[in-house]
Amino acid sequence: MTMAAADELAMIRAQITRLRRREQQVQGVLMRAGAEGRIGLWARAEVVERSMRIFDHRRLPVWVRDDPAYWNTRQISEIALSDVTGAGPPLVHLAGIGIGAEARM
Repeated sequence: MTMAAADELAMIRAQITRLRRREQQVQGVLMRAGAEGRIGLWARAEVVERSMRIFDHRRLPVWVRDDPAYWNTRQISEIALSDVTGAGPPLVHLAGIGIGAEARM
């Protein structure tokens, strides 16, 4: 049986969420590790610091921020998911793509 596209997207998003959480955990380990702890079998991690300029619109005068001449409206399309069962994706499907119960919608 073919999986509904909405269900597949829900499972993909759950997996992405789980992977982002794990990425944050591993990055924390690497930040605290010394040079020896940052070398694996096929990858070497480096902690790289950089500076970048950031435009802070909050520092502009209110009259500039509120002036419609400085604003544009852009139309975007996105897919919003809602859980129709109240239970999230079935665990059997989540396990098939490497997701545990902690990653439900």
